[in-house]
Amino acid sequence: MELKTPQDTLTLDPIAMNVVSRVAAGSHLSGEHFFEGGLLVQGEISGQLRVNGRLIIWTGGVVRGRIRVMGDLYIFGRLGDAGGGPQDTSLECTGMAYVSKTGISTGTLMARRLQLYEGADLQGPFKTLKLVDNLPVLHDVHTESR
Repeated sequence: MELKTPQDTLTLDPIAMNVVSRVAAGSHLSGEHFFEGGLLVQGEISGQLRVNGRLIIWTGGVVRGRIRVMGDLYIFGRLGDAGGGPQDTSLECTGMAYVSKTGISTGTLMARRLQLYEGADLQGPFKTLKLVDNLPVLHDVHTESR
């Protein structure tokens, strides 16, 4: 008798998920960026990032810096530098963080919930955010109103 275990499948539809921005493979962006709607990263992006929607780090994609995601996070690529420490990259996700079998996180990952798939590589620390952790700080409110 053969025993089969169910495999988790993660299916993404960027259009239905309102992923309206993209960093294409081969592209390198750095600096302070704000994305309204979701963001698909196939290239590399670093700096101060805020995504008002879902963030998808595709296989081969790399995200570094201080990141705030106002939605769900999907890691198929890399969060943080190879060999980097948790202090180099930090990501705060107000939704669910999914780390696939090809996903690697060397940075500090903070999210309400975490789903790891078999083979996921979570090298940096993970912190569960509570509702009170996501209240805006005076500095955030002042910056966003400009």
